[in-house]
This record gives sequence, structure tokens and C-alpha cells, in this order.
Amino acid sequence: MRRYASFVVILFIIAFGTSLSIRANLGSSPISAPPYILSLIPGMNLTMGQLTICMHVFFITLQLLLLRKNFEARQYTQILVSFLFGFYTDLTMWMTGFLQIPFDLNPLIGYPLRFIELLIGGAVLAFGIACEVRCDSLMLAGEGLPLAISKFLKKDFGKVKICSDTSLVLIGTIFMFIYFGRWSWEMVGVGTLVSMFYVGFMVRVFAPHIGWLDQIFIPRAERQAAAAAVADQWSGNRIVTIARTYGSGGNAVGEAVARHLGCPCYNRQIIDRTAHEMGYSTEFVAENEQNLSSGRLWEMIFTDSGIPASMNPSKEDAIYVSQSRTIRELAHKSPCVIIGRLANWILRDDPHVLRVFVTSSRDYAVRQIADKLHLSTDEAARKVDRVNTGRANHCRHYTGKSWTDITGYDLVINTERTGIDGAVDMILRAAREVK
Repeated sequence: MRRYASFVVILFIIAFGTSLSIRANLGSSPISAPPYILSLIPGMNLTMGQLTICMHVFFITLQLLLLRKNFEARQYTQILVSFLFGFYTDLTMWMTGFLQIPFDLNPLIGYPLRFIELLIGGAVLAFGIACEVRCDSLMLAGEGLPLAISKFLKKDFGKVKICSDTSLVLIGTIFMFIYFGRWSWEMVGVGTLVSMFYVGFMVRVFAPHIGWLDQIFIPRAERQAAAAAVADQWSGNRIVTIARTYGSGGNAVGEAVARHLGCPCYNRQIIDRTAHEMGYSTEFVAENEQNLSSGRLWEMIFTDSGIPASMNPSKEDAIYVSQSRTIRELAHKSPCVIIGRLANWILRDDPHVLRVFVTSSRDYAVRQIADKLHLSTDEAARKVDRVNTGRANHCRHYTGKSWTDITGYDLVINTERTGIDGAVDMILRAAREVK
């Protein structure tokens, strides 16, 4: 009930950010384009909020047709949410009416003011969406439809969301030409493009800084019980996590450390277990775990939306959650060495973990990979760069921090200087002495 009550407030923030962006007169957001343009038709008897309700009810109907019995019962509340959001839309459009920048204002003054208002409105909208995701209760029909389509077609949600937003803009543009006979930058313009990318980016900016909202969403007694559970969940096993740049010999270091400590070393085993639990092939998990290309990372950033975390269909997210659960179970089971997979971050609350980062110079890594895989220097260099970029993007996406930020580690070792044996000796000594 706390989450549902909070969602009512969050919905107002989203509507206010949307209306403020529209008042900049640089184009509406993709989801608002059709109802906004239709509301401007001379003689139209329906307000933008009422048209938004109609559009959302149509989206819900499509979800029912696509998902049928797989349509979750609680998502029927999207109907009530649609009516509330429509009311909020009209209310916030009225509230922001005095902020609409006149068209006859000097362009040297007017356009900078419009752009500033657009950015502020987009930031407010992004904050609302970030809160909506954190709330993890309900979602708007505008997010529910692309989610339903992605489930029905078994396609990646990010790509479906991009197609959905683009389609709404095209529909709005068609309405614009049908009823106004010309292109109007105030209806579909720079603001529309900015909203497609800027809002998703800002959601990522806000998301790591709104954990305090849990104090509202979750009763104090439950939060205290959860904190006690976290404090008691670690069994006292000594764990060594090893993050490593590609070609630095981190895998060999981890395996040697485990042999000296007489404990298991987990690396590929985590892939096998994840594949078994999720019903994926080991090749699929190996290809998609801790490996986000720059293009995929930007796609996930820019298409970030108001889908609650519990409904997120991303295969990368599903793999990360599964591996996180596995890593925590392994740490609880017995002393061990865990290689990669953000184990240092996943176990950051465990006081018995030694977090190690193994690295080397790029030239050294390239030589190692070229010799090991029998590649040319250029091929090895490209492979080193690609793998390291994927790991860095993976870390940035799931932790909000830089992969090479030394504050996330207790010990950083350059194997080019120490060699594998030297690195192993340093880790063993640190494992004995760490407090």
C-alpha cells in the first residue's frame, strides 16, 4: 500500500515533467506526441489528458490481445492509472500554462530559454521515472505495451521500445500533416529527439541516488529486519574475488591462489550453473555475461523506462541477477576464490572478502593473448580492447562505478611487474593479514 500510495505521487511528477517539456514549444515527448497534436486541432472537444486516457486504454486492450491469459491480474490497474495520469496531464498543463515561452520572443533569448525549460522538464520526467522504477509496483500503459510486444514476439525490450517510440512519433507526424497540412517544429521537433535520448540518460543519473526512497516504500520494522538479515547472512568464510583485465593472467592467478588455500575456484562453473538455472546454453551465457558492447550499453541507457525492476525482461539483467544469487550462495557455502562477474561488488557488504584487481599494460596483454591464441598482434589488440570494453561497460551499467576505480578493491596488482607467482604470493599474504 505504501508503494501504491507513492506511485500516485510519482505519477504527478511524471505528468509535470511531461507538461513542462511541452511548454518549451520544441516538440513533445514520443509518448505524448499523438494526444498532444490531436488536442491542438481547432474545434477538438477533448483535452490532451482525455486523449491520453483514450490512447492508454487502447494500449491496454492491445496488451490483453497479445498476452491473453499471461496478462498479470495486477496490470488491470493500468486502467485506473491511465485515468489518473490523464487527470494529472490536464492539471499540470494548466499549472504550467504561464511558463509557455511566447513565439514572438527574440530568438536569441527565446530559443535558449526554450532549451533550458526542455532540459529541466526532461530532468523532472526522468526523476519521476527513476522513482517509478524504484517503487516497483505499477507502470503506465505506454510502457506496458512495448513490454507485452517484446514478450509476445520474444524480442529484446530495448529494440521494441525504440520501435514503439519511433512509431508514436510517426503517428503524431501523420496527424500533424493531416490536420495542419505542414510540419510544425513546436509539435514534433528538437524536443522530441531530446526526449527520446536525454530522458533515458537522466534516469541512469538519478537511479543510484534515490535509495532513500525505501524509507517511504518500506516500513521501518521491515527495513530493520532486512538490515539484520544482511548482517547475519555471511558465514565468516574467507573469500577472494579477482577482477582482471583481459590478458593480465587473472585467471591463472585465481586458480593458483585457490590451490594454495585449498579451496574451490569459481569461474566457468558460474556460467554452467547460470545456464542450467535459466535454461540457456552455456555458449549463450558466456557470450552475454559481463560483456556489454558500447552500442548495447547506450541502447540500454537511452531506452531506460518506467518498467519496475521485477518486470525487466533484459537477458543481461536476468543473467546478472542469477549470477549474483549464485555468487552469494557460494560465498555462504565455503571459503573460495571467485573470478570476475562483479563479485567484489556483489559481496561488498561481506567483511570477510579480499577484493583484488589484476591488471597489466596493454602491450603486455596483447603479447600474452597473441601467444596463447596464436593471433596476429593486431587481432590480439582488437580482442583485448573489445573484451575490456565489454567488462568496463558491464561494471558501469550494474554498479554505476568505473571498473578500474581502485576504491572498489583492497589490492591492485600489475602482473607485468610481479609475474603470476609474485601476484599469488602477494594475495596469499594479504589474505592472511587482512582485518
